[in-house]
Amino acid sequence: MPLCLTFIDLRKAFDTNETEAVLEALGNQGVPTQYIRIFAELYSNFTTRLSPFYDDITIDVKRGVRQGDTASPKLFTTTLEDIIRRLEYDNMGVRVDGRLLHHLRFADNIVFITPNISQAERMLADFDDVCAKIGLQLNLTKTMFMRNEWIPDAPFSLNGTNISECSSYAYLGRKANMMNDQELRSWAGGGERLGEPTRASRT
Repeated sequence: MPLCLTFIDLRKAFDTNETEAVLEALGNQGVPTQYIRIFAELYSNFTTRLSPFYDDITIDVKRGVRQGDTASPKLFTTTLEDIIRRLEYDNMGVRVDGRLLHHLRFADNIVFITPNISQAERMLADFDDVCAKIGLQLNLTKTMFMRNEWIPDAPFSLNGTNISECSSYAYLGRKANMMNDQELRSWAGGGERLGEPTRASRT
């Protein structure tokens, strides 16, 4: 079965999404208004202070979710869910048990699943367009793809930037490759870090 996996890396994911987009996503997914108001109040008049050379500078913060706040991962995940719902991916992906599977997602760890490179390019371009509207940016240096032997070699790019091919990728602590030879990596030991690729050699 032809299979292409595209591993997405978002640049400073938790720091760049716009606050208004987070609140809109909560409303779109049925969160009660009273809770949305609470989050709106928490993020209104939100500032951070820098003290270069002992001179305090106060900066208004209108992007990102609060680091260390237990609600932040949920708010970010809600925003990503809102992005995916806007995209027309219904007829894309690979059929598994009679259903089309076009992506896997855990927090900001996203992988697109497609039967060819051209479909992966389209999905990535659409995703990038929607992300840009709410302040999120793809890190094209770390965004990579992997293909099996049934997919011919072909250019893969986004906005003129080539997407690198890799032969394996550590996704959620597990090393994935197209040989179905996966090895669980220990977080404590010297295994690959999350999202660490092994680049494919091209001839």
